[in-house]
Amino acid sequence: VFGDIGTSPLYALRECFHGPHGIAPSAMNILGVLSMILWSLIVVISIKYLAVVFRADNKGEGGILALMALALPKSNTPGKKTLGVIVALGIFGSALLYGDGVITPAISVLSAVEGLKVATPVLEPYILPITSMILIGLFLFQNHGTARIGKAFGPVILIWFVALGTLGFRGILHHPGVLAAINPIHALIFFQMNEWPGFIVLGSVFLAVTGGEALYADLGHFGKKPIQLGWFCIALPALVLQYFGQGALLLQNPEAAQNPFYMLAPEWALYPLVGLAASATVIASQAVITGAYSLSQQAVQLGYLPRLEVKHTSAKEIGQIYVPLINWLLLLGTLYLVFEFQSSSRLAAAYGIAVTATMAITTLLTYIVMRRLWRWKRRFAMPIMAFFLMIDLAFFGANSIKVLDGGWFPLALGLAIFVMMTTWKEGRSILADRLVARSIPLERFMQDLLPQASTRIPGVAVFLTAVPKGTPSALLHNLTHNQIVHQTVVILTIQTEDFPHVEPAERLAVSNYGQGVHRVVAHYGFMEAPNVPAIIAKCAEYGIPIETSKATFFLGRETLIATKKPGMALWRERLFALMTRNAQRATDYFQIPADQAIEIGAVVEM
Repeated sequence: VFGDIGTSPLYALRECFHGPHGIAPSAMNILGVLSMILWSLIVVISIKYLAVVFRADNKGEGGILALMALALPKSNTPGKKTLGVIVALGIFGSALLYGDGVITPAISVLSAVEGLKVATPVLEPYILPITSMILIGLFLFQNHGTARIGKAFGPVILIWFVALGTLGFRGILHHPGVLAAINPIHALIFFQMNEWPGFIVLGSVFLAVTGGEALYADLGHFGKKPIQLGWFCIALPALVLQYFGQGALLLQNPEAAQNPFYMLAPEWALYPLVGLAASATVIASQAVITGAYSLSQQAVQLGYLPRLEVKHTSAKEIGQIYVPLINWLLLLGTLYLVFEFQSSSRLAAAYGIAVTATMAITTLLTYIVMRRLWRWKRRFAMPIMAFFLMIDLAFFGANSIKVLDGGWFPLALGLAIFVMMTTWKEGRSILADRLVARSIPLERFMQDLLPQASTRIPGVAVFLTAVPKGTPSALLHNLTHNQIVHQTVVILTIQTEDFPHVEPAERLAVSNYGQGVHRVVAHYGFMEAPNVPAIIAKCAEYGIPIETSKATFFLGRETLIATKKPGMALWRERLFALMTRNAQRATDYFQIPADQAIEIGAVVEM
C-alpha cells in the first residue's frame, strides 16, 4: 500500500534542486520546498484521499473504475451526454494508470540502485544491468503469486520506514532550524521569490505524493481503518522526518543536492541502505503491478477490454491474480524506459504528468458522487472539491512542461489504451445491436420454429449469449442445419454489475418458457470471475436439475468484417476485429470444459 509513496524520498527532494528543472538550494528555497512537500502530504494524501475520497468506496472497493461505477446515475438519467462524460473520465483515468504502472518500477528500482555510485563511482557502469536484472526477476516471479513475497512485505516496509525516520531525525538534530518549514508561509515566500521557476519546481514537489492514487486503489485489499492507521502512525511521520532530514543536510551542505537521500546516511550504512532501498522499491513496483492486474480484470468484467487470461494464484485470497499479457507488456515498457532514459533523474522529468491527470479526474468523479450519492448541498461540495481541483490543476500545469522531456510516453500509452478501451466498448455495443437485429424473439422461436424440430434429443444444451433477449444465433443455426433440439435448453447470459461483488442469493435470475426452454441471467460483480459450470450446477436450486459433466455448451463465434455502415470509423472497426480475434477463448475464460463445447460461427458486418 505504502510502497509507492514510501520510496519517493529517493528522488523527490533531489529533483527539486538537482533535476533538469531544479532551483538553487538556498536556505529560503529549501525551507519553501520542504513546506510545500509537507503540506502536499497533509492536504492531498491525509485530507483529500484518506478523509474524503476514501468515503467513496464501492462496497469496500476503491480505484478509479470503482469510483466511476459509483458516479454513474442509477435512475433519472440526466442524459446520454452526461453519462458519456462520466464514462470517458473514468476510462481515461484508468488508462493513464497503466502509464504509471510502467514508469514506477523503472524510476523506483533505478533510483535505489544508483546509491551504488554514491558508495563508490567504480560501480556506476553496473547500475543499468543490475536494475534490469532486478526488474526481470520481479516480473518473472509474478506467475508464482504475490502470497510468497507478500509475507516479507510488511516487515521490509516497516524496517524501511523506521530507517527513513531514523535517518531523517538524525539529520534534523544537526540543523533543527529546518523545522521552520512547518510554517506554510515559507511556501508562499518561495513563490514570491521565484515566480515562474518556482511554479515549475512544483512538478518535482508532486513526486512526493504520487502514491496517493495507489492508496485508494488498494482500499479493497485492506479496508479504510488499517490504511488510515498505517499512514498516520507510521508512513506520514517517517516521510516528514526523512524530507526534513534531507532539508537539514542541504542547509549544511548544498552540494549534497545531487543525492541527499544517500548522503544523509553515514558511510558505513550505504551498502545496507542500497539493499534495503532496492527491496522497498521492489515492493513499490509490486504494488503498481498488482494494481495493473486488478485494473485489467475490472476492465474486462465491465466490458472495456477483451477477455484476458487471468490466473488466480491463491485459493484463499480472491485479489491475488496474475495476468500474463499485462505482465509481459509492463516488463517490456519498463525495460524500454530504463535503457532509454538511463537515470532516475531523467525518468523523474517524465514522471508525474499521468498521475496528476488521474488525480484531477478522481476529484471530478468524487464531486459527482458527493452530489448524486451522498446528497451533499452544492454550497458545501463545490468549495471543497474546487480547492482540491485547484491543487490538482496546479500540479498538472507544473508537470505539463515534462511532455517534451519524456512525459509524452505515459500520456501516449494512456491515450492508446483509452482508444482500445472505448473501441472495445462501442464495438461490443454495435455487435450486440447487429446480433439482435438478426435474431428473432424467443416467443416466436417457441411458437413457430421449435415445433419444426424433427427430434428432441436427450440431454442439456447450454447456449451462451451476450444479449439477454432474442434467440441466440447458435440455437437458430443448430435447429436450422441439424433439425434437432435438446430436451433441456438453457439460454445463458452473464451480466457484470457496477459493484464489486454479488450476493449468492442474487446470482441468478431464471425464466421458464416451457417445453424445456429456460433463460438464465447470471449476475457477477466487477471483481468476480464468472464460472459457467458453477452457474449450471446452481440451476438445480431453480428446478432445473443438470448434471454439468453431461451438458453440451454452444457458443457463437463471430467473424467480423469492417464496413462503411453507420457505427465506428473503419480503422476502429478493424481494430475491434483484431482485438476480437486475439481475445482469450470463451471456453477458457468461462471455465467451460473444452471437450463439452461446440462453437458455431457467423459472419457479421460491422
